[in-house]
Amino acid sequence: MEITKLSPQGQVIIPQCLREAHQWEVGQEFMIINIGNGILLKPNKPFTETKLDDVAGCLKYQAQPKTIDDIDSAIRQGIEES
Repeated sequence: MEITKLSPQGQVIIPQCLREAHQWEVGQEFMIINIGNGILLKPNKPFTETKLDDVAGCLKYQAQPKTIDDIDSAIRQGIEES
């Protein structure tokens, strides 16, 4: 357990060991959530931003592509089942 103080400017220092453990860099944004008897800090962007080009390769479909009729039929079947 680490202890820190609130500065006159309303700032709290997060101990270095915790910043390193969570890989938080200068400028990290946090969501502040009131949990009654305290607050919870959650990283606003816990993951680095990715672009579609970075991940599109993992979306390869190995089977025969579905036709529009196949897709329409699957949607119709889903609606009938619900």
